Amino acid sequence: MNQHNPNQLSQVIIKGLKSIKNCDLELKNINVLIGSNGAGKSNFISAFTLLQNVLEQNLSRYTSRKGVDALLHRGAKVTDSIEVEVFFGTNSYAFELEVTDGKTLMFREERIVEENSTWGDGGYGESKWSDATKNSHVSIDLAATLSDRQWRTYHFQDTTPTSKIKAEHNLSNCDILRQDASNLAAFLYRLKQHYSTEYKNIVESIRLIAPYFKDFTLEPNENNKELIVLRWQEIDCEDIFNASQLSDGTLRFICLATLLLQPTTLQPATIIIDEPELGLHPLAIVIFAELVKKAAVNKQIILSTQSAELLDNFDADDVVVVDRGKDKDGSQFSRLNSTELSEWLEDYTLGELWNKNILGGRFSR
Repeated sequence: MNQHNPNQLSQVIIKGLKSIKNCDLELKNINVLIGSNGAGKSNFISAFTLLQNVLEQNLSRYTSRKGVDALLHRGAKVTDSIEVEVFFGTNSYAFELEVTDGKTLMFREERIVEENSTWGDGGYGESKWSDATKNSHVSIDLAATLSDRQWRTYHFQDTTPTSKIKAEHNLSNCDILRQDASNLAAFLYRLKQHYSTEYKNIVESIRLIAPYFKDFTLEPNENNKELIVLRWQEIDCEDIFNASQLSDGTLRFICLATLLLQPTTLQPATIIIDEPELGLHPLAIVIFAELVKKAAVNKQIILSTQSAELLDNFDADDVVVVDRGKDKDGSQFSRLNSTELSEWLEDYTLGELWNKNILGGRFSR
């Protein structure tokens, strides 16, 4: 368990969500989920997206967009409820959602457990945890922990020409790095102005994978000082380029480096990243892994990946294998044990063992 930071997740229980029939997983500072396509890695990550929408009282819109049947394990004919419980040391927050008319979900139960008190309620359509806080049923400390400022899920996959990363956006939208990096230019501008050391570290890390990169050109729009767009320069070149002239892998690495090298005071306690290796050069994967380990000194990191190269950069105890067989038990989650694998690891890397199907998390026939 993760003991040193009460804002970080120590355990997660998920029941009835997508491919996950029943998951009870203890979390550490670094948690690397591996598994084949469809095993359930992204479904595990999606539990935190559901949790965020619940806490933001956005459940109705979220379920109408996703579809109730698609959220339930093997559909509404098999599963009639979804349960999620997250633990922060000895404190926990839990909810159980039940199907009402086949199209909507409502709270069968919502529960908060602290050391000296328990609050619970149910029978409504949107979360009431914030009301419990206002009525002193929940401590201020736990209320802050449940805020999405303490844990966030990041997806940097969209680098298409219409990506929000490449679009002009409001300069004042710079308080935190958005989950899709849609405010990247504004956030980097803030770092350059107020956190010069961290900004320089980001630029230097980018140069490790793109030696031609000189710096960002971060200036507000001349005609509208409230807007900014991501631009950059090459070494020994006076031209200014836009984000579309960066490769997809380089742009994703910039997002990842900004996320992990920003000031720790701006980072959430738990950082969740889905498939960070997409489009990255092998060298960029190695550097990204080093940034993860550096950030994990103070923060908690949860990654889902299919990259053996990324896996090679972590310890066995950091890795959670996700399997999904032919039976009806759904996704199965198991943490590796370095002691049990010690003889194998004398001759092979973790990535090699995964490719050989020694660890599990590969397609089964």
